[in-house]
Amino acid sequence: QVHVVESGGGLVQAGGSLTLSCTVSGTIFSINATGWYRQASGKGRELVAVVTNGDATKYAESVKGRFTISRDNAKNTAFLQMKSLKPEDTAVYYCHADNVVAYSDHDEELVYGMNYWGKGTLVTVSS
Repeated sequence: QVHVVESGGGLVQAGGSLTLSCTVSGTIFSINATGWYRQASGKGRELVAVVTNGDATKYAESVKGRFTISRDNAKNTAFLQMKSLKPEDTAVYYCHADNVVAYSDHDEELVYGMNYWGKGTLVTVSS
């Protein structure tokens, strides 16, 4: 089974920094891209940043220059370094693993093309 677990959220003052981590566990062969999304109270989920297995990155305009996404392919872990945080960054941050190839113990075969979400980690930025 593939599991996605986020960590590193918390309460921080405006202007502060946090680093989120996302670990994808299971018998993983490849992950095409890992993305961070966020959902503020009463709003829809939005893309924050994404990094591919070739290290190409994409950011939402609202976080460019403040957030940095990276990944450690050997550990199936991705990071989101957040600086100069603003109250409007307050949200639940979700990690998404895109187009994962993993071995299924249940089916005893490789499973291709699945996407997985974590349960999220709360980031609260106080003014």
